[in-house]
Amino acid sequence: MNELTKNAGKRATTRWQLLATVSALSLLGAASSGEAKAADRDADHPTLWVELGAGLSHLDGGQQSLAPPFLTSQPRPDFEAISPIDTQRLPRYGADMDGKISFTPHGTDWVFSAAVRYGRSNGKKHVHQQTPGVQTVGGPLQVAVLGGLVSLPARFDDTKASHNESHAVLDFMVGKDVGLGIFKGNVQSVMNFGVRFAQFHSKSDVNIQSNPDVNITHHGTSIKYRAGDPHHTFFATQHSERSFRGIGPSIAWDASATVLGNSDDGGFSLDWGVNAAALFGRQKADLEHHTSGLYIHYQFTLPIKTPLYPPRAATPHRSRSVIVPNVGGFAGVSFRYPNAKVSFGYRGDFFFNAVDGGIDVRSATNRNFYGPFAKISIGLGG
Repeated sequence: MNELTKNAGKRATTRWQLLATVSALSLLGAASSGEAKAADRDADHPTLWVELGAGLSHLDGGQQSLAPPFLTSQPRPDFEAISPIDTQRLPRYGADMDGKISFTPHGTDWVFSAAVRYGRSNGKKHVHQQTPGVQTVGGPLQVAVLGGLVSLPARFDDTKASHNESHAVLDFMVGKDVGLGIFKGNVQSVMNFGVRFAQFHSKSDVNIQSNPDVNITHHGTSIKYRAGDPHHTFFATQHSERSFRGIGPSIAWDASATVLGNSDDGGFSLDWGVNAAALFGRQKADLEHHTSGLYIHYQFTLPIKTPLYPPRAATPHRSRSVIVPNVGGFAGVSFRYPNAKVSFGYRGDFFFNAVDGGIDVRSATNRNFYGPFAKISIGLGG
C-alpha cells in the first residue's frame, strides 16, 4: 500500500514537470514569435521619408514708411482719398515651399532629419489721385491762354511703391521617439535637438510726387486758372535693402496620435508640435532717400522756384550683431498609409527683433510667418 502511494506521487510530480516544461517552451516560442513579428514589422517600415509641401503665409512685421515733411506738416488736399504713407504697406501674404528628408535606422528609435523652407512675396502699388476732371497724361496740363499754350500743373498726388521679400529656414536635427506613457503604441512623440539657420532679405522702392494746391477750377469741360497764383510741388524717393542671417541651436517636439486605424497599417491621425531656437547673426540695412520741396510764384508771368528747405538726401548703412529668439508651432491632421502620408494644418514661426526696419535710425521689428499648409510624404526602403 505504501509503495502504491509513493508511485502515484511520483507520477503526479512527473506530470506537473511535463506540464511546466511544455508551458515554458510555449511561452518561449510565443515570445520568440512575437519578437520575430516585431522584427518583421520593423523591417517592413520605411527607413527613409521624403516630404514635400507648400503653404500660404501671412506676413507680419514691417518697416518704417517714407514720410517726408510735406506729408505730415500740412493738411492733406481734399482730392486725396488714400495717403501716400498707407500706399507703402508691405505685402500681407506670401507663398512658401518646403521639403524634408528623415532617416530612421533599423532597430532604433532615432530620427535624423534635414528640412528647408523657402518663401517669397512681391507687391507693387501705383496710386494716382488728382483734381476731378483734369487729365495729366504724359506731363503737365496745357491750356490756351491769349492764343498760346501755357503748361499748368494739375493738383495731384502720385505714389509708386514696390516690395520684394524672401526668407529661407534650414533645420538639421537629431531626434528620438520617447513615446507618451501608456499611449506609446498609438502616439509617436519625437524630441529633436539640432541647428537652425535663417535668412531674410527684402528690397523696397518708393517714389512720391505731389502738387497739392495749384489753383485750377472746373466748370463743365472748361478750366479756369489764374496765372499768378502761387503753389507748391514736392518730390521724395527711397531705395532700401534689409537683411538678417543667423544660425543657432534649436529644439523641437513633434507628436502624432493615431485616432482611427493603427500606426502600422495607416489611418487618421492628429499632429502637433512646437519649436524654439536662438539665432546668432547679423542684421543689415542699406538705404538711400531724397526729399525736396519748391514754392512756385510768378513775377510778370514768369515762374520763380524757391526751395522750401534744402534738399534732403541721406544714405544710411547699418550693420549690427544680434541674437534673435525664435518660437513656433503647428497643428494638423494626417491621412496615413504604410508608405505614404498626406497632411494638412496651420503653422506659425515668429522671429523677434529680426529685421532693422528703420530709415535714419535703427528700429528692430519682428518677422513672423503664419498660415495654412499641405504636405505629402513618401516612405522609401524597409
